[in-house]
Amino acid sequence: MTVRIIPRLDIKGPNLVKGIHFEGLRVMGKPEVFARHYYEHGADELFYQDAVASLYGRNSLLDIVEKTSREIFIPLCVGGGLRTVDDIREVLRAGADKVAINTAAIENPQVISDASRIFGSSTIVVSIEAVKNSDGSYEALVNYGRDLTGVNAIEWANKAVELGAGELMVTSVDREGTAEGFDLDLTEAIATAVSVPVIAGGGAGTVDDVHDVVTKGHANAASIASSLHYHALEEGDVRAELAEFETEGNTTFLKLGKTNSKMNPFTIHDCKKHLQSHGIDCRVE
Repeated sequence: MTVRIIPRLDIKGPNLVKGIHFEGLRVMGKPEVFARHYYEHGADELFYQDAVASLYGRNSLLDIVEKTSREIFIPLCVGGGLRTVDDIREVLRAGADKVAINTAAIENPQVISDASRIFGSSTIVVSIEAVKNSDGSYEALVNYGRDLTGVNAIEWANKAVELGAGELMVTSVDREGTAEGFDLDLTEAIATAVSVPVIAGGGAGTVDDVHDVVTKGHANAASIASSLHYHALEEGDVRAELAEFETEGNTTFLKLGKTNSKMNPFTIHDCKKHLQSHGIDCRVE
């Protein structure tokens, strides 16, 4: 199986944002600039997440999705605020290839079955945001990692697949934005329990972290944000397009090099070459 590298773009209003544990969101720039950069530099897919959809009960990315789908020709997955089959249909009509559902799936599991029947299971990704409890178990969260559910994340993963999910996106909220590496125990527990591809998210700080989640965590793909974003901000094409944005966004801390000390930002190409050097198949142009 070919391992995929999927940049994750969390979006608030018109801006790309990034936080730690899904909190303390900082503005980083225009999502369309980053999306185009990643597309041109080897991304296998893109994942757009509406970071504030849970606050308003709806996904607000239709305009961005429409524009992206006209300019970028790799699969685009969109998540955040999708509650019903009609919500999913609207995002797909706007140009998304897949949708990621979390809160609605836990509150109303039937939406997984309905959506997979109507749109096909390959279109339906169930997003699982999990935290590790003191007893070692994992609990699923909803509303962009804000609210506990009491639902066992491993059991929920199995149920989501039984209901028709064609793929799972598994994100450790404990590791998200920390650059401390993926939660390998969480990823492995789910990846070895289900029959569908698993995308691992939360914690990538180095290319070795990606290698580990594929080999030890048995993930089929890695969703990466901070490590790619910080490197992209140093690239000429991104810096040029964001020059006028500096008066709008809080980018001063980026210029001062205030990234996580555990992070060694990298490119998609760096990551894939590293994987290939260890005998892992991935698409390299």
